[in-house]
Amino acid sequence: MSRRASLPGASELFRITSSPALDLPPQAPAEPVEPAAKPKPSGNGRADQLARSAAPHGSGRTKHDAKITVYVSGDELVAMEQARLTLRAKHDLVVDRGRLVREAVAVLLADFDQNGEESVLVQRLRVVGSDGGETEG
Repeated sequence: MSRRASLPGASELFRITSSPALDLPPQAPAEPVEPAAKPKPSGNGRADQLARSAAPHGSGRTKHDAKITVYVSGDELVAMEQARLTLRAKHDLVVDRGRLVREAVAVLLADFDQNGEESVLVQRLRVVGSDGGETEG
């Protein structure tokens, strides 16, 4: 008799465990859910762009299907951690760095959509050159 444990193979672990014939029909919600009102296109390109813009809030704690890597300086990371800890200590908001970044991006993009040329994003990018260094002048 072998002392080795008998484990299931990959075909057993990843097999389909339900049949479409056995699945129950979905239950109707207890109360009807009204779809969110969609803004009507006005013919104004800027207004249409605002209507299509990202949600006013970050996506929060949901499963995300896209990932980016952002490199930050040590000082930026410390500032982010201090902001995160201040949110927790003074505002009873427990957030992780990812949520903090998603909210910051949402705020910045909403400001850009609303203010365009006068947005914080445009103003800051004008001060910092395309290579990331300070511009002279």
